[in-house]
Amino acid sequence: MKAKVAVVRTKPEAVLDDIARLMELAEFQIHLEPGRTTILKTNISWHFPFPGANTTPWQLEGAIRALQEAGYGDLVAVENNTVVTNPFKGERLNRFVPVFQEYEIPVLYNFRDMKWITYEPKGPMLVLPEIYPKGIRIPEYFLGKNIVHLPTMKCHIYTSTTGAMKNAFGGLLNTKRHYTHSTIHETLVDLLCIQKEIHTGIFAVMDGTTAGDGPGPRTMRPVEADLLLASGDQVAVDAVAAKVMGFDPMSVKYIRLAHEAGLGVGDPRDIEVVGEDISGLNLGFQVGDNLAGRVGDLLWFGPLRTFQKLFFHTPLVYIFVFGSFLYHDYIWWPTKGKRHFRRFLASKWGKLFCKYD
Repeated sequence: MKAKVAVVRTKPEAVLDDIARLMELAEFQIHLEPGRTTILKTNISWHFPFPGANTTPWQLEGAIRALQEAGYGDLVAVENNTVVTNPFKGERLNRFVPVFQEYEIPVLYNFRDMKWITYEPKGPMLVLPEIYPKGIRIPEYFLGKNIVHLPTMKCHIYTSTTGAMKNAFGGLLNTKRHYTHSTIHETLVDLLCIQKEIHTGIFAVMDGTTAGDGPGPRTMRPVEADLLLASGDQVAVDAVAAKVMGFDPMSVKYIRLAHEAGLGVGDPRDIEVVGEDISGLNLGFQVGDNLAGRVGDLLWFGPLRTFQKLFFHTPLVYIFVFGSFLYHDYIWWPTKGKRHFRRFLASKWGKLFCKYD
């Protein structure tokens, strides 16, 4: 059975209508149970408004409008916290707040507003029980609700690409999720298995209006791609995005593992793309590397891997947290990131971004 992924080319003056059309093409009402609370899981990879890194305000607004018009009235946005990203600063600088206010969307924070419970997965797990031997803890609030993921199309230094599957990483795991980095691909597969058990429906709307090439999810080269993607199959939408970016989806480990586990379709030959003909599209993205990635490769995957618990399960972890914060916020952002952002503001998508102020 083929999976279905919708792809639409868009422009700023039509993007809200295009998102509604995109979601209809991807048959979102089949994948989301009516009458249930629907979680809007935004993606804040960086609190700074770096193009390609975070959910865009039009992506958020377009999804909300389409859902409300279809009768999904009980919507709530959920933000997560990371050791290097401030969600309150992120939702403000990335212009989410005006959208939340306009459509009267409540915002909950999984690290502050939710009770965390120990969850026993019904399906087979690859790594999480070994990583968390005292139990896998997830937010109780997520049980019995729909979820709509709002990722962007971008590269990632540890997973090559990132999208719908990885968007659950922040929502379902707490601030100790860095324990999983050396087995990040297997972790994403386990989390998708858990999502299928706890949610009444799963859907993804991916923004590729400005995509991220290079060592993401933050230090990237923004590329105007003018694309939107959507699907009820989280593996398939990530596979199509990977193929568009120039990667072989089945060579991306988390996509291949999820496909082999039957959690979705990762082989492009078994995915029906509706909307745009993107069969010849290849953006030619390459992940590359940065300082944070090189340190991570050494500690998570290299010769120092055997000392992970010493480095990351003790207060020594704050040395690396501070190092990442210093590198991204006080070295890369002022020297390179701001230049990319200023160029973005002069673009057609940057001008739309400014209208959300």
